[in-house]
Amino acid sequence: GIKGALATTDAILMAFDGASKEEMRAYLSELYGYDLDFTCDDIRATNQFNETCMVTVPQAIVSFLDSTSFEDAIRLAVSIGGDSDTIAAICGPIAEAFYGVPDNIRKKAMAFLPTALSQIIIKMYNLSKK
Repeated sequence: GIKGALATTDAILMAFDGASKEEMRAYLSELYGYDLDFTCDDIRATNQFNETCMVTVPQAIVSFLDSTSFEDAIRLAVSIGGDSDTIAAICGPIAEAFYGVPDNIRKKAMAFLPTALSQIIIKMYNLSKK
C-alpha cells in the first residue's frame, strides 16, 4: 500500500511539474518496478477484480498515460473493469494535475459538496497557484 501511495504521489507531482507522459512512465517503472508497458485495451482483454495496490496502481497510471484529457482518463479507468472505482480514484488526481479539471465538471462536482469541504478545496487550489 505504501509503495502504491508513493507512486501515485510521485505521478501527481510529476504531472503538476510538467513532466511528459514518457518521463513519468520511465521514472515510475524504474523507481517502483511497475510494468507500465501495456495499454487499457490490453487490460480489458483479461481484467478481473483485484483490489490490491500492485494491480490497481499500475492500471490507474496506464489509464492516465493512455488518455487525452481529464474526462478521457476517468472514462478509460472505469472502462477497464476490475476495481474500477479505485482505479478511477487513483487516476483522477494524476489527470487533474496534468490536464486540470474542465470547468463544467468542476462546477458540477463542487455543487455536491458541503460548503465546509468546498471551502477547503478552494483554499487548496489557491495555495497551489502561489
